[in-house]
Amino acid sequence: MRVVIAEDNVLLSAGLELILSTRDIEVAEVVTDGPGLLAAVGRHEPDAVIADVRLPPTFHDEGVRAALELRRERPGLPVLVLSQYVEKIYARELLSDGSGAVGYLLKDRVSRVGEFVDALTRVAAGGTVMDPEVVAQLLTSAPRGPVDSLTAREREVLTLMARGLGNGEIAADLVITENAVHKHIGNIFSKLSLPTTAPGHRRVLAVLAYLDANA
Repeated sequence: MRVVIAEDNVLLSAGLELILSTRDIEVAEVVTDGPGLLAAVGRHEPDAVIADVRLPPTFHDEGVRAALELRRERPGLPVLVLSQYVEKIYARELLSDGSGAVGYLLKDRVSRVGEFVDALTRVAAGGTVMDPEVVAQLLTSAPRGPVDSLTAREREVLTLMARGLGNGEIAADLVITENAVHKHIGNIFSKLSLPTTAPGHRRVLAVLAYLDANA
């Protein structure tokens, strides 16, 4: 796997390079701002992008804006965004095209090397990964709309889907069978009105509905 990193913190970018090199992941280039990220992706055509939400010059949302522009130009380009704090609006914007291959992690997660590399691998493979802290904060909000119709178990399954877990991993986490997970997910799709003909990735659309209900 080859990645491009957009991160202005030299220590963090160096740490990312070291972590990835130990896992046989090539860092094609490290840049420090949005325009640099756009140019680097054009030069290297990486398998995935890792970008800080806040980049120079304003340190507001340059990183996520660049990531969204890349996704418009290259639909499905895997993007893993890093943030210092939970900012749910950015998580929602990244998911909005419904195509998956996106991740939103807090920077603290990078120090948990196994979790970080696993998240990057899932995103590069087309999955969706939300930081557990983002999910935890969503759970503290009052549910509204279709999500309110989900049972407690279905909400648990949807929470784990938001964290990027597959059916087998959800089954192991909840100590239930994969067949039970499959049934719960089917119920979730039905209650959220996500038919089999939905144009986007239904797991992504379900997570997006979850974010909408807890915004």
